Amino acid sequence: MPKHIRLISFLMVCSLWSIPKAADAQALIPHTLQLDGAKLEKQGLSLAQEAAQLAQFQQVELALPRARLASQLAPKNDKVWLLLGGLQLQTKEFDGAIASLKKAQSINPKNGDVLFAIGSANFQQKNYQAAVVNYQDGLKLKPNDPEGLFNLGNAYYLLGKLPDAIAQYDKAVSQDKKFWPAINNIGLINYEQGNIAEAIKRWQSAVTLDKQAAEPLLALAVALYTKGDRQQGLTFGEAALRIDQRYASLDFLKENLWGDRLLSDTKKFLELPRIQAALQRPENSSSAPERQPAQ
Repeated sequence: MPKHIRLISFLMVCSLWSIPKAADAQALIPHTLQLDGAKLEKQGLSLAQEAAQLAQFQQVELALPRARLASQLAPKNDKVWLLLGGLQLQTKEFDGAIASLKKAQSINPKNGDVLFAIGSANFQQKNYQAAVVNYQDGLKLKPNDPEGLFNLGNAYYLLGKLPDAIAQYDKAVSQDKKFWPAINNIGLINYEQGNIAEAIKRWQSAVTLDKQAAEPLLALAVALYTKGDRQQGLTFGEAALRIDQRYASLDFLKENLWGDRLLSDTKKFLELPRIQAALQRPENSSSAPERQPAQ
């Protein structure tokens, strides 16, 4: 990954006039500095790469200004505008994000990732029907994209179209057998429908695929405890909260599409003395990267 290109002195040069010597009373004629467009674009792409790397480490506030400058230096690159739009989404700058993503779309209408990102913008603003259209359009360009299928499933889920949601989750898993979030969300639907046994199977499968996935592990813990397997439920619950303590927040769980039945049972579970004691342990103070419900 290239090092950060410092552009301060370069920009200062761009803002100055080069003034030749002149005779007394002669008007000064400014001379504009000639810029190398290809070099500027290369620098813009380098900045975009750095911004993308920072975003991977959740340093969005540092990544965003670099992406903004990159979009000015490489204004004809759809991936740079997509990167900027994605970062703006993370900081809830929805108007700016939509503008950036529309710019990317105008440059390259065949970029399915741009349509998925516009869908995410609509999803985060609770425009679920619009998000469905965006995801569907994106899938016309990238029909086998697991995350696109998953996000379409989430939009259907929140529209109450549960069979359609499950169908999209199943398609996501058919494209990526290890895509545990889709398996997890089928379990969420199963639980709300009262099919606890099937939900448990789904969460067991998700945990098998990723032993560091706190969400299905906690859901499995709650389900097992509620149906009477209390010892194993408590053990799994403690393990899930060691991985990521944010799942002890009902608001966080709701953001991740946990339904009313599961939230009610989880509330009781989290109030248990042994789980409360686990939450107070120093080793439970760290958090793993968040698994967003829809991006």
